[in-house]
Amino acid sequence: MANNQLSVYQSFAFGELTETDVITIRETIGKDCNESQFKLFMSIAKAAGANPVMNEIYPTVRQNQLTVQFGVDYYVRKAKETEGYAGYDVQLVHENDEFKMHQEKSEDGQYYMVIDEHSFGFPRGKVIGGYAIAYKEGIKPFTVIMEVEEVEHFKRSGIGMQKTMWTNYFNDMFKKHMTRRALKAGFNLNFDDEENVENKGGDNIPDYKPQERKDITPNQEVIDEKKKDEPVKNNPLEEALAEMNRKFSILGINSKDAKADYIAKNAPDLAGKQPTLPELVGFNELLDMHIEMQAAQVADADSLD
Repeated sequence: MANNQLSVYQSFAFGELTETDVITIRETIGKDCNESQFKLFMSIAKAAGANPVMNEIYPTVRQNQLTVQFGVDYYVRKAKETEGYAGYDVQLVHENDEFKMHQEKSEDGQYYMVIDEHSFGFPRGKVIGGYAIAYKEGIKPFTVIMEVEEVEHFKRSGIGMQKTMWTNYFNDMFKKHMTRRALKAGFNLNFDDEENVENKGGDNIPDYKPQERKDITPNQEVIDEKKKDEPVKNNPLEEALAEMNRKFSILGINSKDAKADYIAKNAPDLAGKQPTLPELVGFNELLDMHIEMQAAQVADADSLD
């Protein structure tokens, strides 16, 4: 590793995170950031004490805008560091479960939820709801209870990564969603779910906002520049296609057939068609997710050595 690279990122090392770790983060989850965005991300991570290697914080760049997102693991750790922390619980409720709960009033006049029964056998049937409980010494448990209908919209999202995660990993995503809510409220974790956000969206995923339409008719200055054979910027669709091919390369998917197989398996709606810019943006986020999963698997394997 070049010494100049280490010196550039030396100031961003903290805790057990070394300069070499920072470079690894730059080349994996921070690969889509420009240099300024990456330094901003690492500054936020250091200030919050959130370790990117442990999936506690990660950056997302879409349409050249940076969103810094805290993972549920960061909420869990910060809750454990809170005085009086006594644990938490998160459960899904299925249609065949026996489930009853009610609300009670404490001595100070505040209401809290009490679960009377949650028993089950197999088959449990479909998930119809769930709850997460944050326990803190000296106060009544704080409970978040939700029905599936409250999060079903994530499965219909127009954002590729969000839709894919909530469709393919619904139970896990639902539990993380409730856990984050319970820990944030129960332990007064007031850091935002998103830092330095220009586009905000539900559940830590910013909404896609198409760029403002601009007049693309070349004026005389542009024509004159072309005559000088100076390079012309690609349009957003071409840039998104180039980004897609770069991400395919990172995943080791290089042949035309391999790419077609990946699309047919993971984004069948795009198979055999010319995608629009929003569809490409969503598909690139799906590729990002798989790249991050690949990086996490490598990290897990390294930790076992």
